[in-house]
Amino acid sequence: MSDTRYLDWPFFEPRHAELACALDAWAAEHVAHGAHHDVDAECRTLVAALGRGGWLRHAVAGAAHGGAGETLDTRALCLIRETLARHSGLADFAFAMQGLGSGAISLQGSPAQRAAYLPRVARGEAIAAFALSEPEAGSDVAAMACAARVDGDTVVLNGEKTWISNGGIADFYVVFARDDHGPDTPRRGAKGISAYIVDAGTRGFDIAERIEVIAPHPLARLRFTDCRIPLAQRIGAAGEGFKVAMRTLDVFRTSVAAAALGFARRALAEALARATTRRMFDQRLADFQLTQAKLAQMATTVDSAALLTYRAAWQRDRGDNVTREAAMAKMVATEGAQQVIDAAVQLFGGLGVVSGQVVETLYREIRALRIYEGATEVQQLIIARELLKDLNA
Repeated sequence: MSDTRYLDWPFFEPRHAELACALDAWAAEHVAHGAHHDVDAECRTLVAALGRGGWLRHAVAGAAHGGAGETLDTRALCLIRETLARHSGLADFAFAMQGLGSGAISLQGSPAQRAAYLPRVARGEAIAAFALSEPEAGSDVAAMACAARVDGDTVVLNGEKTWISNGGIADFYVVFARDDHGPDTPRRGAKGISAYIVDAGTRGFDIAERIEVIAPHPLARLRFTDCRIPLAQRIGAAGEGFKVAMRTLDVFRTSVAAAALGFARRALAEALARATTRRMFDQRLADFQLTQAKLAQMATTVDSAALLTYRAAWQRDRGDNVTREAAMAKMVATEGAQQVIDAAVQLFGGLGVVSGQVVETLYREIRALRIYEGATEVQQLIIARELLKDLNA
């Protein structure tokens, strides 16, 4: 961690700086950027290591259930994701999905659900997944078709989910499904959705397809065929699923911005190292004014993203509604990181596109962040909607 001055910003408490520095030292020893040959196995190994290191305690809420505090500390989540992302995109992914996958249980799970799942998540003994997206319902959650029919004290699930991170390796999935009361059930938009915990291996639940993407991580399409689970596995009351999902995303959308920030910081560090050691025309690359201008823009973009990210995290930890601020942070940090990483690749020249180089890996890692947990265009709609809501209030 070369430049820690941002940890002195008023958004943080001393414990946050201590956390970031301790994790940076741990990650330098236990985590490395590089090619991944068996992504499933490496994810399992990383989750277990993060659990042993005590870092996953920050991904769950409730000290009685292994959490670092009674509530999720958004600033801690963001600092952890930023730090891990600087070291390894897969390590960041492993941590983030433990939080996102179990977030609904932390936020609104019953005492029994929290006791059954959160301690294992915090210890790295159970891998979690968040199953919201569908083939025809990504950003438009209200278009969800996966259905849940209550049958006595059980629920029967039918339908599909796709683009599910940790799909195929998770031990349990938080699944969102539309309440099905029969063939004449009216479509109630977002209000007719409930959330359920489905354990891997449940009859009627299978992995329909594994999906390969440019930055490898476990990803799958899920299929439910008369999949029967206890009604006690529902999170919250019937019809509260959309609210549960949005509460979860409001926490972790800001942390996506932090992950992008970590990628951007690593790219800037790599670019600075390259610019100050690469010689061209009897001088260093850093001695050219064009290079200096590029580095200045990269550094400014990084700090702009950091300010928006940690403003949103700080405001949420104060109890504020951060729907607009989280969307701004996610949009600016992911789009900005793409620009910073692209500039780093350009400064590396031909070496920048060699497979396995850090900047080449970052180039593949950042692209998905501009899409998942709400594409940039969706963030723009959210920001505008919140502005107009304030105007009409």
